[in-house]
Amino acid sequence: MRIIARRTLRAFVERHAGHKDQPALKAAVDAWFDEVRRAQWRNTADVKRRYATASIIGADRIVFNFKGNSYRLVVAVDFEKSIVWIKWIGTHRDYDAVDVGTVEHEG
Repeated sequence: MRIIARRTLRAFVERHAGHKDQPALKAAVDAWFDEVRRAQWRNTADVKRRYATASIIGADRIVFNFKGNSYRLVVAVDFEKSIVWIKWIGTHRDYDAVDVGTVEHEG
């Protein structure tokens, strides 16, 4: 899968520099990125086979949990084009304040 845009993930991890859980967050995000980059998902069932705790939201939105569900990642997936768009990443608490179906990365 092609992932757009990795810089969103990197910026989020960098904003947590100095936090005690930043190394674990970075490791989890990097592992997810590497796995998804190599994935060949054809549909949401393929995603659920690898990520059982992922939440399928509508036709193209998926929510992934990181670091024991402390962080959430919202993506949009175009299975035909093999593209994953990073839409939002944040804490579980911040996730409760967003509309998963419409949230878009800001800048």
